[in-house]
Amino acid sequence: MTIRFDGRVAIVTGAGNGLGRMHALELARRGAKLVINDFGGSRDGKGGSSDAALAVVEEIRHAGGEAIANGANVADFEQVTAMVAQAKAEFGRIDILINNAGILRDKSFSKMEMADFRAVVDVHLMGSAYCTKAVWEIMREQNYGRVLMTTSAAGLFGNFGQANYGSAKVGLVGLMNMLGIEGTKNDIRVNTLAPMAATRMTEDVFPAHLLEATGPETVTPGALYLVSENAPNRVVLGASGGVFSTMRMVDTAPVAIPVSELTPEAVEARFAQISDWSTAAFREDAGQQVHAYVTRMQAARG
Repeated sequence: MTIRFDGRVAIVTGAGNGLGRMHALELARRGAKLVINDFGGSRDGKGGSSDAALAVVEEIRHAGGEAIANGANVADFEQVTAMVAQAKAEFGRIDILINNAGILRDKSFSKMEMADFRAVVDVHLMGSAYCTKAVWEIMREQNYGRVLMTTSAAGLFGNFGQANYGSAKVGLVGLMNMLGIEGTKNDIRVNTLAPMAATRMTEDVFPAHLLEATGPETVTPGALYLVSENAPNRVVLGASGGVFSTMRMVDTAPVAIPVSELTPEAVEARFAQISDWSTAAFREDAGQQVHAYVTRMQAARG
């Protein structure tokens, strides 16, 4: 069955270039009306211009689609609120939000200024929270919404020199988990994309052969599935070069230590058992993890 977005309205942040642009173009090609958001700054978030967003709008209109441009800085809640009001006034509803905007200010943590840490967190994490908050009540009222966060392997698994970026990116997975639960009764599904793609964010990081193989067009199909009508909920989807995987947090089977023996040495002695990943299990929510702990405590105490 062909995935279509006829009658749907989508906001894509950071849509002037790279992944955001490709997401927007493909959404439009499949029938969606678009708000092309792009602050127009440099890779580190400085400066600002509406040229990139307007160019994407022109591409969409030239192909027969509908789109408007917006230059809101996603790290400014007032600007984001105005963007959403503009979208609602223009198109009457908002069905899809793709939180894609981001900046990079890479340095080792020892050399990183806290202002640069804050700036990256503000755009990636707070920007996604602001945009989602601004559309949330609209989606609840219409009993339909699809929200996509954008994470990174840097946050999920670690990467040297990206403490700010990684912190923000793993925070987005936590935000997804919470909102995916809260949105269920109103058919708001929240997912996260973990892309590796050739964009201006990676052009001087990836070798040439990898840039050639990982264009945004190899990632966007995953993004569009995650914002489609039949999307899953609370999924982290890795995507690059036409290769996809899912990722999630698991924990090992709880190991009980008798209270009478409860010392750091006892934890050390049992650590191989505690960290035995062959026992790992997924928890649907925090309550399931608490239940596993309580059950183990009760069993250990007879």
